[in-house]
Amino acid sequence: MFDILIKDILPIFVIMALGYMAGKRGVFTAANAQIFNKLVLTYALPAALFVSIVKADRTMLFADGKLLVISLVILVGLFLLSYLSTYKLFKHTKSEAAVSALITGSPTIGFLGFAVLEPIYGSTAATGLVVAIVSIVVNAISIPIGMALLNAGQAGTATANGAPVKKGNPVLDALKAPVCWAPILAVILVLCGIKFPTILDPNFELIAKANSGVAVFAAGLTLSGMKFQLDKEVIYNTCFKLLLMPAVLLVVGLIFKMDPIKLQMMVLAGALPPAFSGIIIGSRYQQYVRTGTSTLAFSIFMFVLTAPLWIWITRLVA
Repeated sequence: MFDILIKDILPIFVIMALGYMAGKRGVFTAANAQIFNKLVLTYALPAALFVSIVKADRTMLFADGKLLVISLVILVGLFLLSYLSTYKLFKHTKSEAAVSALITGSPTIGFLGFAVLEPIYGSTAATGLVVAIVSIVVNAISIPIGMALLNAGQAGTATANGAPVKKGNPVLDALKAPVCWAPILAVILVLCGIKFPTILDPNFELIAKANSGVAVFAAGLTLSGMKFQLDKEVIYNTCFKLLLMPAVLLVVGLIFKMDPIKLQMMVLAGALPPAFSGIIIGSRYQQYVRTGTSTLAFSIFMFVLTAPLWIWITRLVA
């Protein structure tokens, strides 16, 4: 666990701090953060999602039906619960609630999945299976749903970011975005048994490598332009992500008698901090930026405490 904290969690704080200091010193501005986020959302993140999903295979996806169904139902269900709670409980707009769900209701499996699970459970087929399934649920299902909800919310307003919003089909509008169709295309290729040529991976991986670093730097830069807030909503979001989500996955997994090792990995995957994609999308559309960025920063800090707790709990009961 110490290695994970030093090698994977600390760099997030360091890069975010660099972005924060760069903003405070005037090296970059909030407008620059928007450019960084547009780069990530349009090119780097879709490439990263596509490459990570297309490496799976059809046999792998259906190797464990319980893992697949539980991950799908619970993660999507909690995603929608996060959306409704932000909209109803904290009285945000539908667009803000959609971004909140993309942050609070989605673990950052693509960036920290293997980094956290492999040192604990090894580089096994089960590890790859858990990461692949959770990644597909988060990236190919939750993100398109969140984008559709975001578009639907914006279509209900006269303007967004000072520009008129064109009314249309929110789902179709969402599917036009690379961050939506790229992971869906990857899933279709996997389900059809079409093996993406590995020789082409470098063409996507080069831009994909910019995804996490630029996204975290931009989050720090965005945070520098506003006051960090630690209020009841940030605490609620953090508890929802780091405590409620893994707890529900654990209880349901125990009820349906999942394989103990896969259950432990699924719970720990659900206990990961919020997905960076939600921060990128929120900053790009200027929705839920302050609360979302504060939630990310506080959740990463609290993950240092909750991760060992969930490792201990799952090993004890599973």
